[in-house]
Amino acid sequence: MGLILDIFAMRATTQEGKLQVELAQLKYSLPRLSALSGTSGRFGSGGVGTRGPGETKLELGRRRVEDRILMFEKEIKKLKNQRELKRQNRYNSNKKQVAIVGYTNAGKSTLLNLISKAGIYADDKLFATLETTSRNVFLTPEVQIILTDTVGFISKLPHELVEAFASTLEEAKNADLILHVVDVSNKDYKLQIETVNETLKKIGASEIPQIIAYNKCDNLKTPIEIKSNEVLISAKNNTGIDKLKEKIVEILSNN
Repeated sequence: MGLILDIFAMRATTQEGKLQVELAQLKYSLPRLSALSGTSGRFGSGGVGTRGPGETKLELGRRRVEDRILMFEKEIKKLKNQRELKRQNRYNSNKKQVAIVGYTNAGKSTLLNLISKAGIYADDKLFATLETTSRNVFLTPEVQIILTDTVGFISKLPHELVEAFASTLEEAKNADLILHVVDVSNKDYKLQIETVNETLKKIGASEIPQIIAYNKCDNLKTPIEIKSNEVLISAKNNTGIDKLKEKIVEILSNN
């Protein structure tokens, strides 16, 4: 957990991203401070001499952490409200919302760059991007969508991070279609699919129509069977992208 938080901290670039990471770090550290000081929270009982002038340095530290948690939660709430206004404006435009989700390092940002020519940062690293990026995309002369990249998921995502990035993941919750990008060259890709679907269920997005884009198909050693809502692609080599666009238009037209 600590290592994951450190990686998130290095990748965060926007104000909200940094606030979300620090909030998760504080929430992660608070129970440990409470355990060391012999209490379970601000209002727990720690025995004689543990309040007022007799407070220990640990307890003072715990109080400061709690105060900072409250402060960051208020700041993130403000930013969330601002994002909600922007999201509502996008919905009022009557454009279909497509959210890209996937296990970390599956190639989501590379795919967004390819489809939208967004030019956003993409790298072969864990959690290369932590903030959402939305772009207008014309799939056909008649069909325009808003395509949004989201933070990468991981197995057993710590609840501190699920909570901290809930506002980011809301882009998936409010989408008309979820584009689930999977690194099919990874030997554990089926488990990664389950992890993403479990997280989507946690945030209330499991019933949204979904396309699975099996990325990095050029690295497959053996062929795989795909279903009607699945497409084999390679975002790096621009393979299967036209078929993916056709599938997006097809599903959006039927829902």
